[in-house]
Amino acid sequence: MTVTVQVDTTRPVATLINVFTVSPDRQDELLELLVRATEETMKRQPGFVRANFHASLDGERVINYAQWETEEHYHAMLANPEARVHMDQAEKIATNVQPRLFKVRSTHLPAAPDAGAA
Repeated sequence: MTVTVQVDTTRPVATLINVFTVSPDRQDELLELLVRATEETMKRQPGFVRANFHASLDGERVINYAQWETEEHYHAMLANPEARVHMDQAEKIATNVQPRLFKVRSTHLPAAPDAGAA
């Protein structure tokens, strides 16, 4: 199965990259919490665009790559008590949490196959 992350550079969005450091024996627990929080709460927040979760192969990191329509939508979510409950739970599982907002500046796809190649 191929899983891809779609990044839309045609519209300005606030991109959250949140790096969670976690004990390898708790990586799955953290992922389950983040997925449940997204399904139950984050998807229903105004301005939510998408969320993706990445688990490091060594089990020590989980990365949340999410997009919000605007920085203001992201900050409104942070102030929402319902969303805050999930974030507080994640902070109890992870040993370190580093959320940062970014602006997508560039994306790249594989080169198209040469139509003239035989």
